[in-house]
Amino acid sequence: MLKFFSRRKGQKGFTLIELLVVIAIIGILATIVLVSLNTARQKARDTRRLSDIRQVALALEMYYDDNTGYPADTTANDDDWSVLDTELEASPGYMTSVPTDPGSNTYVYHPDGASANAAQNYVLGATLEDSNNNGLDDDVDAATYGLTCTDPVYCIAP
Repeated sequence: MLKFFSRRKGQKGFTLIELLVVIAIIGILATIVLVSLNTARQKARDTRRLSDIRQVALALEMYYDDNTGYPADTTANDDDWSVLDTELEASPGYMTSVPTDPGSNTYVYHPDGASANAAQNYVLGATLEDSNNNGLDDDVDAATYGLTCTDPVYCIAP
């Protein structure tokens, strides 16, 4: 008879099968935790994107109050986020630093282009990772000033 899996009287320890079962269970639990963690990270990045865009919009409103217009983009590229770096961080400092996307995407700023000195309207955009995010229900969905705002792009305008 094979006594490979049986223990001798008084012998302490675990069998190979018991150890393999425990390792398999730990592996399955670790996989579930990692998948849940990735989803939580994705939601956190999207939440930060929504918050960043709203904070920039608030700073733009303060800029408008002082300058009777929004920052105009004088470059050929009308989604140049660096325009906001220059205008919102400059004196008097509407923001200490203009945010950047927490992932691999970029934020965009499109002024209306009516004037080279001061825009009267704009649209801000951020691409979300979750196309079912609730924030997409209340945003601008029409193409505005050259920016396509269809979901999963979150856009706001004044």
